Amino acid sequence: MKPLIIIPTYNERENIKELIPEILNLNLGFSILIVDDNSPDGTADAVEELAKKFSGVYILRRQQKDGLGRAYLAGFKWALARDFDIIFEMDGDKSHSPEFLPKFLEKIKENDLVIGSRYYQGRISVINWDLRRVFLSIVGSLYAKMVTGVPVSDATTGFKCFRRKVLEAINLDNILSDGYSFQIEMNWRAYKAGFKIGEIPIIFYERKYGESKISSNIIREALLVLWKMRIRR
Repeated sequence: MKPLIIIPTYNERENIKELIPEILNLNLGFSILIVDDNSPDGTADAVEELAKKFSGVYILRRQQKDGLGRAYLAGFKWALARDFDIIFEMDGDKSHSPEFLPKFLEKIKENDLVIGSRYYQGRISVINWDLRRVFLSIVGSLYAKMVTGVPVSDATTGFKCFRRKVLEAINLDNILSDGYSFQIEMNWRAYKAGFKIGEIPIIFYERKYGESKISSNIIREALLVLWKMRIRR
């Protein structure tokens, strides 16, 4: 396998300086693509410095902050233009620990999409979230499952990996979502296309540096897109 981890960033300089070495020190053959939305804090410059020290580190600079979904789509297209066959999504704020990456690689051998679940088999695995945030996340996942019919326990997680053929089969130019609902839509499109989806349990950690990008507008957009997907189904 030739795996690539795509990490979208906006003002994640301090987090990314720790995360990239942690991933590469696993010695599992990972390459890393940082998709940076012109971070004012110099995230992209920090990545370029790391690329001088470590092979397999790449930076894709975008001109403006354009949404999580658009960043991932740019990264997917970059990966498909090259010979990577396993393509990961991973947050740049250190909420996703590299310790789970070996489990993904094992699970993807028998699946086409593997999802890292915070709520695997009903167990809640989040660190330093308040009860309101946990409640909204769980209800959001249940709501997404109800509307789309995709049988996963954590519909909104951003820690996952795809076989190349899944991204090749999905028409990336037709993706409706641009924010919070992007993860739900990608699951739905993979499921609708008949690909096998597996899950592994992960622990989700609150970010160490910086502030969360989630807003009420992003959540409202997610609810609207869910019903668009149901109508299409």
